[in-house]
Amino acid sequence: MLGVSLDREDQRNKWLEAIKKDQLTWTHVSDLKFWNNEAARLYRVNGIPYNFLVDPSGTIIAKNLRGPALEAKLCEVLGCK
Repeated sequence: MLGVSLDREDQRNKWLEAIKKDQLTWTHVSDLKFWNNEAARLYRVNGIPYNFLVDPSGTIIAKNLRGPALEAKLCEVLGCK
């Protein structure tokens, strides 16, 4: 999992504090350029939160799934217990 933040430079400390407070253990990155974030522009992210499911070869296999649809896709890809 990779978190890409669309925060601004003046919000850097709040962003880092939220990661710690929420105990988010995965990798987080940001260029702190808000909506001018290069990744967001490249992948046409137009709202947050937004997610991409990427397979081991780097192919996007799903995007912007929520709730039961996300759970079902994860079960399909990873298997369910």
